[in-house]
Amino acid sequence: MNIIVCKDSVQLGEEAAKLVAAEVKECIAKKGCARIVFSTGASQFDTFKALLKSDIDWSKVDMFHLDEYVDLPETHIASFRKYLKERFTNLVNLRSVNFVDGTPEGIANISAALTAAPIDIGLIGIGENSHIAFNDPPANFDVEDPYIVVNLNDTCKKQQVGEGWFATIDDVPKQAVSMSVKQILKCNKIISCVPYKVKANAIKLTVENDTNNMYPATIMKTHKDFTLLCDKDSASLINKEVAEKCCPTLESYVEL
Repeated sequence: MNIIVCKDSVQLGEEAAKLVAAEVKECIAKKGCARIVFSTGASQFDTFKALLKSDIDWSKVDMFHLDEYVDLPETHIASFRKYLKERFTNLVNLRSVNFVDGTPEGIANISAALTAAPIDIGLIGIGENSHIAFNDPPANFDVEDPYIVVNLNDTCKKQQVGEGWFATIDDVPKQAVSMSVKQILKCNKIISCVPYKVKANAIKLTVENDTNNMYPATIMKTHKDFTLLCDKDSASLINKEVAEKCCPTLESYVEL
């Protein structure tokens, strides 16, 4: 595990884009293509902006969608398909784009495409309740299916309202289709971009606890190649001494 603390969200996005670009270029050089899973949400805005400025050959990249609400039309402001199309996929020439649409057929189709070959990079955000994708606590660490239907807890719903995607907690869908925890851990490289003060407690819980499904993001610390990018605000509650004890895989802690 590597932790990189940036001065702000913009620098965080730029550093993430450098890591992604380097890995994508290496994958293309080795096998002719790269396969990436993308997160969405307010915390990823600057990462997408930086990625659009990178010199990645997107025509050799397959993109996979991490999660989507159940029964939410793509026209809704909170639709992650809408988010990705407007902020990324319609702006670059990807080799393939694979969205979650929430129907049984759609889940089957993206599951088949996702598992057809290894995923090189997972850009996996961390929620205010420490969820990864929509695997809210207590997260199921054992389910084998690539995508699952999950229930959203109130903390998760409040985050969506706080970010401006919904007017009230009652407007947030009760369920979502989410990539499973086991599937996330199959990514060859995981990069988590987690800026902003509202994520500070989630980062503290993730870094300072042993693996625990009440803090789902802790499971990523068991991954062989996990980089956590924070800004000064989201990293503000980390106790480095505790972090070192609870992160036996911690290789570096860098403040830019």
